[in-house]
Amino acid sequence: MTRDTEGQEPVVAGLLLAAGGGRRLGGRPKALLEHRGRPLVEHAVRVLREGGCGPVHVVLGAASADVRERADLSGCVVTDNPRWEEGMGSSLRSGLASLAGSGADAALVLLVDQPGIGAAAVARVRAACRSSAGLAAASYGGERGHPVIFGADRWADVAATAVGDRGARAYLRAHREAITLVECSDVSQAYDIDTVDDLFHLE
Repeated sequence: MTRDTEGQEPVVAGLLLAAGGGRRLGGRPKALLEHRGRPLVEHAVRVLREGGCGPVHVVLGAASADVRERADLSGCVVTDNPRWEEGMGSSLRSGLASLAGSGADAALVLLVDQPGIGAAAVARVRAACRSSAGLAAASYGGERGHPVIFGADRWADVAATAVGDRGARAYLRAHREAITLVECSDVSQAYDIDTVDDLFHLE
């Protein structure tokens, strides 16, 4: 029985995917890009917490030792994905595996390279998940984006389809009728930090 059926709020863990090596950024790991004076991964962890997620699990990959040394990830469950170069799918699988036995009813997935997505969007998407079967995503002008929330009942199937750099796209496409879309364009911007030309977004 999930917490919502007992009259309690479901426990929604934050799952931050922060393993990317920044190939198009000249090999600068995205987690360590500076934003507001601190590593970008710290900013993303704070967004998850301020949006009401807990516990927070972080998946590292590229330069993981440097990230652990330079970023304050205290209070987070940190997992290293040794296969991060295979793409986002492997990091999503690692993150969902780390949540096994955590007691979470759902996982809200955020990407480290989207600093325009703030706590308000996280809170909205989190509120749309009422059970361990929940499936919701932020939308921007009607287009599905991040964060995405998966109820725990869905984790095994999500992991089974998470391959390459497509993450959960195949799963979401196959279950699009079940997705609750939560419009967030009034509170967040869903740009990615992928290339040197995108760095102007960082402060």
